Amino acid sequence: MTMARRRWRRVGKWTAWAAALLIVLPAVLAGTALRAQYAGAAAPQTTTRGRDALWLGHAWVDGRRDASDVAALRRRLTGSGIRDLYVHAGPLEHDGTLPPARRAYPRARWLIAAVHRALPSVRIHAWLGDRLVYEAGEPGGLRLADASARRAIVASARQVLADGFAGVHLDLEPLHSDNADYLRLLDRLGPAVRDRGGVLSVAVHQIDPLPGLHTVSGAVTGHRKWISQRFFGQVARRVDQIALMSYDTGLPAESLYGGYVAQQTRLALEAAGPHTDLLMGLPFFHTEEFGHHGSAETVRAAVRGIRLGLTRADPGRRRFGMALYVDFAATEEDWAAYRSGWGGHHRS
Repeated sequence: MTMARRRWRRVGKWTAWAAALLIVLPAVLAGTALRAQYAGAAAPQTTTRGRDALWLGHAWVDGRRDASDVAALRRRLTGSGIRDLYVHAGPLEHDGTLPPARRAYPRARWLIAAVHRALPSVRIHAWLGDRLVYEAGEPGGLRLADASARRAIVASARQVLADGFAGVHLDLEPLHSDNADYLRLLDRLGPAVRDRGGVLSVAVHQIDPLPGLHTVSGAVTGHRKWISQRFFGQVARRVDQIALMSYDTGLPAESLYGGYVAQQTRLALEAAGPHTDLLMGLPFFHTEEFGHHGSAETVRAAVRGIRLGLTRADPGRRRFGMALYVDFAATEEDWAAYRSGWGGHHRS
């Protein structure tokens, strides 16, 4: 082998090593940082404030649930911190409208009356959502750039409030950061809901763990997993409750996931403002796929991470809670981890 070939072989090895280092080193450093976020002890006052929420599936309003299910729900929620139930009453049509109540949620009035008898202090919100699309003519979703669609969503909110729901819970995905049309919708939706004595809540994506990461992920993969902290704050100021969906992270270990949730909690607290209920999502489901590892994204890790983030950012905040997703996938272990880690709130 000639000297030149040996030299180029060495250069090739060092180039490959440098490339590998550029890929692996940030991952190692990020993992170390997340594990550090998961270390330490939570402040003793970081327990439930009685402002938690639970997402419920469509079976509660379409006739598949009955009085025995309400009784079981009462036993499940009594003594917990859960105040709000987000009951799936949609989905919205792609033009923002809802079918008549007899087709969209035929048993809603029965459910509302039954829960009020069983759990008088619990509020039932209509969970409405759809897939967002962004290009003109793109099929299969709702386009917020259409003013008529935004007006229809406001009318749909008025419809569910007239049918007895205490509030509107809006879940529109994928929500791109700095979406001005979404903010325009909230500017109209908030007053429309509050004028009827209702509560407006929204579910939103996670916050950039690094500044500008949503832009990079959108450019590289076409998938915008995160929103900016600034946009999160703009949304929070327009609603009564904001639920951060702190799951589906793709992280492979509890310590990494818990540290990530601690960071998300801190970022959300910095942006939410004092007049909005901030709810951090708990993964009450157990799928195993690329974006969600049930063995890592446990309720135990999420609760500990949330408490650590709250401890570091604002341990005395009252307008704070956890949102549990979702009732039909939850296990006894999930419920036990929520109660033991976050505590109970006994109502009179």
